Amino acid sequence: MKIGLVAALSRNQVIGRDNALPWHLPADLKRFKAITLGKPIIMGRKTYDSIGRPLPGRHNIVISRNPEFTADGVTVVESLDAALDAANHAPEVMVIGGANIYYQFLPRADRLYLTVVHTKIDDGDAFFPAYNRREWRLTREETHPADEHNPYPHSFMTWQRITTRSA
Repeated sequence: MKIGLVAALSRNQVIGRDNALPWHLPADLKRFKAITLGKPIIMGRKTYDSIGRPLPGRHNIVISRNPEFTADGVTVVESLDAALDAANHAPEVMVIGGANIYYQFLPRADRLYLTVVHTKIDDGDAFFPAYNRREWRLTREETHPADEHNPYPHSFMTWQRITTRSA
């Protein structure tokens, strides 16, 4: 099973502010849907809360340390390994946040599907973890200017791990 991390981040690694995205980029949302549709998605409980509902067309797996947490339409688990088990050996599972979940999955990840938003967010409170670019090969990059629907220039990047991942 391949593990992909899907994230949108600013130039200074910000992925969130007050449990929400600090921007609205329809192009990124469209790419997110295309990348994740039909695949299991793994997220933390705070990310699930920020979305507010299961995402359709995907097996939604929520990691929560709270054994009392339940939500209709999602599989709730207590660990990374349980989340991977719940994905039922899918060819690829997509990790969609938040910051702590990305940090824990990064050593296991095979691919990074990143949208780099070409701006700096000064008041962010959630960050994508640092990663060693020497362990990754950029396999795809598309850069887009700001337009009437997308207020920030942004780049879609796909990175493939080139070193042996840790278990």
